[in-house]
Amino acid sequence: MSNPIANRYEFLFLFDCQNGNPNGDPDAGNAPRMDPQDMRGLVSDVAVKRRIRNYVQIRRGNALSEDGKPGHAIFVEQATNLNKPISKAHEETGGLPDGKKGAGKDKVEKAKQWICRNFYDVRAFGAVMSTGANAGQVRGPVQIAFSRSVDPILPLDASVTRMAVAETIKGAQSSADYQKWEDEQPEDKLRTMGRKALIPYGLYVGKGFISANLADPAHGGTEFSDDDLKLLWESILNMYEHDRSSSKGLMTVHPEHTFVFKHVGTDKDKAQRAQQAKLGCAPAHKLFDLVESRITHVKEPRSIKDYGKLPTPADLKSLLPAGVEVYRMDELV
Repeated sequence: MSNPIANRYEFLFLFDCQNGNPNGDPDAGNAPRMDPQDMRGLVSDVAVKRRIRNYVQIRRGNALSEDGKPGHAIFVEQATNLNKPISKAHEETGGLPDGKKGAGKDKVEKAKQWICRNFYDVRAFGAVMSTGANAGQVRGPVQIAFSRSVDPILPLDASVTRMAVAETIKGAQSSADYQKWEDEQPEDKLRTMGRKALIPYGLYVGKGFISANLADPAHGGTEFSDDDLKLLWESILNMYEHDRSSSKGLMTVHPEHTFVFKHVGTDKDKAQRAQQAKLGCAPAHKLFDLVESRITHVKEPRSIKDYGKLPTPADLKSLLPAGVEVYRMDELV
């Protein structure tokens, strides 16, 4: 089994969307999310984590722990009830608690540990598991912020025609009933109009944070490991490659413009340096600014090529604060 991570990390990645909707807002008719103050596009942390979960699920087969190895099942799985794996955790660690008394502290802790051992997304992102049979809650070491476009986006609303309808016909019970109704309709009544929301182009900056302290089991952490970390980098790099749909257009994470800041410490004393590596050697916003300050703004971008020379990790190595290293994500997979 891989050891829990021992370093603090921050990461930043550039991704873009061409002729698609990177993250629809259900409160705005599924229009692309954006900041109304400056018209820059937004992609929620939930949307990014969903795609990481989806990649892990297909990459590792949604498997529970075997032979003492951590599992890679997904806790927040599409179209499921979260109380099911919570109940499973109690069943595997001594049985469901008394419905009237609830679960005691020790029982909750055992169920929580079972879930952390078996579910990758809980080890990474944490979870509230106090519903149902109660397995407590966990703060995950991996946290992801809202992504934001470099420049304002232009939301479009395109009309489309569907050459069929999906009417519910009163009294129709069989395919023959529907065929009879269909034969009686004028041809133009068997078409319907729809709409698609999209942006022509947007270049987005995604950001995240990883705490070694929240992975440390000595402090109640999730035991998020070095192997889990490699899988996280792999998932971010490939999350849109297995999430294709007409509504998303062409979405791409650009590996050459991914940045992983690893805190390694500076002290000559080994124990002190390990502590520095956990606590960090520079504020996150200053590390992110090394990248963002080197991205030029473009009035009407239609491709990542319109941005000219974008920064890469190699451009930053001489500018880093002491005790911090920078890598491309694909160098760490």
